[in-house]
Amino acid sequence: MNAPDLDGIVACKVLVVGIGNPDRGDDGIGAAVLERLAGRLPADVGTLARRGDMLALIDDCAGVDALVCVDATAPTGMPGRIRRIDAVAETVPHDVSFASSHALGLAEAIELARTLGTAPPAMVVYAVEGMRFDDGVGLSPPVMRVVEEVADRVVADVERLRRGPAGS
Repeated sequence: MNAPDLDGIVACKVLVVGIGNPDRGDDGIGAAVLERLAGRLPADVGTLARRGDMLALIDDCAGVDALVCVDATAPTGMPGRIRRIDAVAETVPHDVSFASSHALGLAEAIELARTLGTAPPAMVVYAVEGMRFDDGVGLSPPVMRVVEEVADRVVADVERLRRGPAGS
């Protein structure tokens, strides 16, 4: 999994996943952040967009040392609020990534990966509180205002995570 980089430091394999449907208002925060990350991450860092059932995330993590996810959370009165969750040290709240009765959300997928022993050793979730999730609308102004900040935070986390355990 780990490979030496040019400086002799062990670099971790990192995957960044943008979660949500860009055609459903603030649920598109993951896709918007992935767009802002274009050209800003090292070539060996994987990026992936996931729209629906998070069960596939378990397979996506195979061979990955670190996972960074960006997703919307249900509205609670603070649209655009950013929460950084260390998904190894704490449980991901169930308001992160909406799950239907027949599909898993992000919180459930991470818990299942932990149970199966397939979760990466480092996992970070950026949860951005949404305001509107209607079909056919873009990001709300409060969420649009934080897209660049979330992208900057993801870049910083990726740099730290690529250095491996010593950089954690």
